[in-house]
Amino acid sequence: MSKSDYQNSLHFGDNLEVLRKMPPASVDLIYLDPPFNSNANYNVLYGTKRGGASQAQSHAFQDTWEWGKDAQRALNETAARHLEAGALLEAFQKVFAGSDMMAYLAMMAVRLIEMRRVLKNTGSVYLHCDPTASHYLKVLLDAIFGPVRFVNEIVWKRYGAHNDSSTYGRIHDVLLFYSRSEEMVFNKQHEPYSAEYIEERFRFSDPDGRRWAEQNLASPNPRPNLTYKFKAKNGITYDPPSNGWKYTPDRMSALDASGGLHYPARPGGRLRMKNYLDERLGVPVQDVWTDITLIGGTSPERLKYPTQKPLTLLERIISASSNEGDVVLDPFCGCGTAIEAAQKLGRRWIGIDVTYLAIHVIESRLVKSFGENIKDEYKLFGQPQDANDANALAARDWLEFQKWAVMKLGGLPKDRPGADGGIDGIIRYHRVGIEQPNRAVVSVKGGLNVGVDDVHKLKSVIKREGAEVGVLVCLNPPGAAMRKEAASEDEVGPPSRRVQRIQIVTIEDLFKKHPVDLPGMLDPPEVVSPSPAFQPKRGRKKMEGQTEMLLSVEGDNKAPKRKANRPIRVVEMEVTRAGPHRKVK
Repeated sequence: MSKSDYQNSLHFGDNLEVLRKMPPASVDLIYLDPPFNSNANYNVLYGTKRGGASQAQSHAFQDTWEWGKDAQRALNETAARHLEAGALLEAFQKVFAGSDMMAYLAMMAVRLIEMRRVLKNTGSVYLHCDPTASHYLKVLLDAIFGPVRFVNEIVWKRYGAHNDSSTYGRIHDVLLFYSRSEEMVFNKQHEPYSAEYIEERFRFSDPDGRRWAEQNLASPNPRPNLTYKFKAKNGITYDPPSNGWKYTPDRMSALDASGGLHYPARPGGRLRMKNYLDERLGVPVQDVWTDITLIGGTSPERLKYPTQKPLTLLERIISASSNEGDVVLDPFCGCGTAIEAAQKLGRRWIGIDVTYLAIHVIESRLVKSFGENIKDEYKLFGQPQDANDANALAARDWLEFQKWAVMKLGGLPKDRPGADGGIDGIIRYHRVGIEQPNRAVVSVKGGLNVGVDDVHKLKSVIKREGAEVGVLVCLNPPGAAMRKEAASEDEVGPPSRRVQRIQIVTIEDLFKKHPVDLPGMLDPPEVVSPSPAFQPKRGRKKMEGQTEMLLSVEGDNKAPKRKANRPIRVVEMEVTRAGPHRKVK
């Protein structure tokens, strides 16, 4: 692929594979919020615009991993490709051999090497992490980028306070800021003055209400060439300060003509300059950020997506370390905050995520923020484009194929992986004039043994769930007996729109404009906040650790059960954990 193929593009798949295909020196800024170890299932709350009973949950991703062949492969590849990083991981092995921390560092190292390769000489990287692993990641970045390329360790205060019963409240994240070279782009950012500072410092006002503060006009160092008498437009000539004036005679005259000088009230007093509040940019942003807080539960920006970061946080980073037209890369793009910020600020962007659900959320978010025409401004890679692509996705990741198939039908994927009770998704729709939505259940089947029994099972599920329509998605073409059994069910719907109660959809059908017939109008899913009427049956629990999935290099995607790891930080969200008295679906 050419460089243009990677600008304004979403990539569904392993970010290591995508990074290795990208041209060198093709990116201006990288922001990444990589995962850590949490051993939990995370859910995104989905619903339709009609709300109420149409809300459901969809499994977002499962972040479970530990030391194994993928981590060992990453370790070997790092040693083969980067001398310093390989030596550092070898030293880490002596302390963390076989641990989840070692797996994390190995997986990150092999990706950071590629990120440095794709960065332009003027580029920068911001690695978002928390204090549990930030010190190891900083040493790893030193090895890959070089210690002299370290720019800042930024502390972001996420909360005002956090009630951790046995420790000091964990309220901050860390942003490790590195440059590719000393030629990095950096645009200084400012935050507004506080009301207290304005009241204290800008104490004076012009007749038109413009606030200003006095500013010294004396040169801080001796300047013989600027030691002159100055005659102001009030007719008074002022003697120079002992070191001379700060400005040339022409600049002093221009300030005077514009009303920018403050004449002393008493004879022999010192001439001053007016420092107008509305001409000041504000306080330069320092390396401790306390003015951007985590998204609140009632914020309209909140998507109910795990690890979602505030848009203002990404706007600051992108504004500071890139210019309009530059390319911003987020290799763990999640719900797409960096993507939206880049689009809003006139940058080009590249987003990569391993879950199709994340890609779906980002596309919906872009449409909501920028309108339907935004779809014409970017390319989507990794999403199946035809039946062959769909079969390849099913072979690579069956769960992601199920989600993709359900979403392709306009439905909501099931809320959790595992035993599904015959339901892989729900399609919600409503009839004209009827506020209460109806629904169709979706069952996605693969393998060579799909047959009439699966149609019988779907009939039972429809009856059990009180659904109106059942959709059976088949990876392989259905036989004549299956179609006959499906057709034996009566049609449903109003007289003007009768449809088959049991519908069989092939992979080829999924690429049609209308793959299913519904006896009403589709309620397309969108990410929403929960309504008071909807209360999940599962209780709320605390989840410790960052939550976006760490991608494997290759191999088996099935993660074994693993022991709990040390806490990283506490985040409130919906979590489903396996327990002795609960069967995880």
